[in-house]
Amino acid sequence: MTAHRTPHLYDVLVIGAGISGIGLGIRLQEAGITNFTILEKAGDLGGTWRDNTYPGCACDVPSALYSYSFAQKPDWSRAFAGQDEILAYVREVAESRGISGYIRFNEAVEKAQWVEAQKRWEVRTGDRLYLARTIVACSGYLHEPVVPDIPGLDEFNGTLFHSSRWDHHHDLSGERVAVVGTGASAIQFVPEIQPRVSKLTLFQRTPQWVLPKPDHPIPKVEERFFKLPFTLNAWRHMLYGGFESFGVGFRRPALLRQIQKLGEAHIRLTIKDPALRRKLTPDYTLGCKRVLMSNHYYPALNEDNVALLNTGLKAVHGNTLVGQDGSECEADTIILGTGFFVTEPPIAERIFNDQGQSLSQMWQNRMEAYRGTTIHGLPNAFMVLGPNLGIGHNSAFIVIEAQIDYILSTLRTMRDQQLQRVEVTANAQTRYNRKVQRDLQGTVWNTGGCSSYYLDRNGGNSVGFPWSTLEMKRMLKRFDAANYALTPATDPVFS
Repeated sequence: MTAHRTPHLYDVLVIGAGISGIGLGIRLQEAGITNFTILEKAGDLGGTWRDNTYPGCACDVPSALYSYSFAQKPDWSRAFAGQDEILAYVREVAESRGISGYIRFNEAVEKAQWVEAQKRWEVRTGDRLYLARTIVACSGYLHEPVVPDIPGLDEFNGTLFHSSRWDHHHDLSGERVAVVGTGASAIQFVPEIQPRVSKLTLFQRTPQWVLPKPDHPIPKVEERFFKLPFTLNAWRHMLYGGFESFGVGFRRPALLRQIQKLGEAHIRLTIKDPALRRKLTPDYTLGCKRVLMSNHYYPALNEDNVALLNTGLKAVHGNTLVGQDGSECEADTIILGTGFFVTEPPIAERIFNDQGQSLSQMWQNRMEAYRGTTIHGLPNAFMVLGPNLGIGHNSAFIVIEAQIDYILSTLRTMRDQQLQRVEVTANAQTRYNRKVQRDLQGTVWNTGGCSSYYLDRNGGNSVGFPWSTLEMKRMLKRFDAANYALTPATDPVFS
């Protein structure tokens, strides 16, 4: 950009071209707000489903529910779609709705700064400067991998990669492979690689509850049925209601302890070795950690070339991996299934208030937002999948679309009332979060007896949502101006 050229001023600047960013772009268009752009750090859209391409990667929410309500797909190939089909769906929706032209690829946000004097955001990406009246962070939290700080790991003699950065050029055939972590990703890729490797060793810090997965190919007759009027939407609502009923247990853990018996039976029926059963049986309430589903994980662990070490990884010496309990194994390749930054999202290090304080500094004690969407101190800014909007029982699309409704309602209000600046008040944010934390006290995340990504480094629950998604949708249905400081515009905005 030349020094004398003034950058274009956007009404809305969206950070991230994943499911959230694309969905917001579509809704912005429908609302008649077309002066926006979407900045994407990578060379392709898709977010989580672009980055996570490990073998066996699939969704654990039924396909009919894991989609935009305004762009439902009648011809999924399976009840639970795989990564490639989900990514193709997101790409198709973005293209058919004309969103692709709004995306600027390979534009990683380095710094987004609110400038109070001009009442605007200045966003830098490399040598480019973008100006915007409002910004929306749609960067998600399942894409920046956690690489554990383990002595000797960076000096490992073999091949090392995180599951979300899968090395497809590396052939695992006949190798000794160690998997660190046994969470949502590992239970999907372990059965896929087990037949190919000579030895597979899993380092398991904490066992997970794994339920059977009611997955199956969708027959053509079912596909034709869903192309009839109203049938697909009716099925989607039935699925939503079923999952929402399951969600009652997260607020009343005694109910989940009954469902937990299904997980116990799953272990008992599929794991032959009593010692292995004991290693795989959690000592906490189902739902305290993310509930997993697989029909293939336990059978893979029964195979002779698999060893499960009930310990975390302590150190790496050359090709020797040492567990916290002194267990050792040799490996040619290490695959990290160690998850993502959830309670410390990297985007928070790049968003700054007018005084130069980063959002991560503002959140040094705990992530906190108003209705998970706006943050005191950051005017004209929104965050999708923000603090305390995590649900363990339903589709992320439910959360995303509810927040988009709220953001669109706010932007319409700014346009209709010609507001230059909106900022949630400190009092409203404090009141809301006191209620959130109070109502989280009885949930399974706080009482289930486990350590999970729902709890931050200070032990606070900055991820979980304490109520039903019905309440979430009601809460985010429209902009509540009474809880905001509003500044009228001197010049036309969103014209």
